Amino acid sequence: MASGTERAEASYPEWEFSGAAENHHYLVPAVLKALPDGPVRVLDLGCGNGALTARIREAGKQVTGVDFTESGIERARRANPGVPFVVHDLNEPLPGSLRGQFDVVVSAEVIEHLFLPRVLFARCREALGDRGQAIITTPYHGYWKNLAIVVTGRSDSHWGPLADYGHIKFFSKKTISQIARECGFEPVRVLGAGRIPLLAATMVMTADLVPAP
Repeated sequence: MASGTERAEASYPEWEFSGAAENHHYLVPAVLKALPDGPVRVLDLGCGNGALTARIREAGKQVTGVDFTESGIERARRANPGVPFVVHDLNEPLPGSLRGQFDVVVSAEVIEHLFLPRVLFARCREALGDRGQAIITTPYHGYWKNLAIVVTGRSDSHWGPLADYGHIKFFSKKTISQIARECGFEPVRVLGAGRIPLLAATMVMTADLVPAP
């Protein structure tokens, strides 16, 4: 068993599987429904092993995937040889080759892992250039859902305090909209996905980039 020091010095987690994650049965349809019609250019920001990226491509979009984990990008490239994938840390500005090249940025279940969540919107702005749209998904947290978690005694299993590299930010529809506006995006809609709306598993925010004055 690893000591506390060994755990503190552990490297970032590696991707150990290819293909869809457990939540993709409700997450992927919600993301695809949020995408604009037509052959838009999409950046999948925090693409992991590329499973969602592949589904976006199957929907007829021109898509590029970006993730900071080399193991995820390696799996993505093996499974999707026709899709460009880039290893890049979201905490750093996008490389010039990705700036202003996209109509839509998709970031699925990423922002809740970030100590500095506003950097995600900074990367979206860089990728979009002067105009475009961000589609951000993150687990939903609202009054009734949080109350249900407590009443049913599922707090420990839901919040996962013993897990390494888990969720560190917990958004409601109000707070995900607020942070988007702070970062220069205007939310168009925030919809729940998975289960009934009051107990939704996740939420999908579509937000337009506000043009610079």
